[in-house]
Amino acid sequence: MAATRTSAGILLFRGRGHDLEVLIAHMGGPFWAKKDDHAWSIVKGEYDVATEPAFDAARREFHEETGHPLPDGPTLALGEVRQSGGKTVEAWAVEADFDPAALVPGTFELEWPPRSGRTQAFPEIDRVAWVTPEVAARKLVKAQAAFVDRLVAARADASA
Repeated sequence: MAATRTSAGILLFRGRGHDLEVLIAHMGGPFWAKKDDHAWSIVKGEYDVATEPAFDAARREFHEETGHPLPDGPTLALGEVRQSGGKTVEAWAVEADFDPAALVPGTFELEWPPRSGRTQAFPEIDRVAWVTPEVAARKLVKAQAAFVDRLVAARADASA
């Protein structure tokens, strides 16, 4: 049996109540180029659970994928979800700001076009955007919408 793929990630947020926004990332590469709904993700990446603590991996991946260290801010564990492809994703919400124009994405290489023998580099994420929780629910990979729901519930509890 193949090992479960595991990712760790960060959901940045800012604002309160009706002004709450989350930062989501549009996945890079040719497969996602013309997709929008369910083609966005939290900033995350895979890691080896045997050698790296999950939050350390989430912090590292944020830096690798955005080109910037994780901003300082209050942190909230959001738990895990299992995506339709079987990958487990663990996430933390961090209250902080980030300028989408400052994105300097990491890259990956892929044979493109398929079976062409040519390898091209593509950005891991091609853009980030601040969106409302309602917009995030439509744009995020389906399983990851639970992270936004958990954040909204935790923020509601904190203000009650």
